Amino acid sequence: MTTRRDALKISGLALGAGLLPRMTGSARADSINVAALMQPGPLGDVWLGPDDAKVTIIEYASMTCSHCAAFHRDTWPALKARYIDTGKVRFTLREFPLDPLATAAFMLARCEGNKMYYPITDLLFDQQSAWAFTQKPVDALEQMLRQAGYTKEKFEACLKDQKIYNAVNGVKQRGLETFKVDSTPTFFINGERFTGEMTIEGMEKVIKPILGA
Repeated sequence: MTTRRDALKISGLALGAGLLPRMTGSARADSINVAALMQPGPLGDVWLGPDDAKVTIIEYASMTCSHCAAFHRDTWPALKARYIDTGKVRFTLREFPLDPLATAAFMLARCEGNKMYYPITDLLFDQQSAWAFTQKPVDALEQMLRQAGYTKEKFEACLKDQKIYNAVNGVKQRGLETFKVDSTPTFFINGERFTGEMTIEGMEKVIKPILGA
């Protein structure tokens, strides 16, 4: 069973997403069905920001992607403070795991429902080098999740939850097949696709005209 702990113990895990070249966010002119894009996956989307915000941002990311972690370290705090917390932007993070370890991380973030999704994803992005690039990444991940109150029993139960496993991978497959997501991070800002790590300045070039700023 692919969700079990033993299947996730991969020595020298290849984290291909983290080797992508740094990008500042380039748009692709593919036609996107925005109504379809807004449909949530099996576990629902965890939104931050008001429903009536003028700008909607959907990020597809992998927990083991170094450029995703860099975005959440360098750009996310300013984006949240300036636009999400002020009610101008609505944001959600969607799962696009590029390896079994990233799948496990997202499963753990989803295990407690919506309430722990961002606390765990924020923690794991912030501390990515301490667990994702170690010799025993699953053991390191278990240690990290103790900070979020996960016991050994809870940790293992989360990784054996086939419903969560299927849901996480379902979001990835739909992103891949329906919206042509093929790298991380990928952003959809009011339905327009941007690929690669975006700076706050790059995001503001897109956001401000929509807001009339």
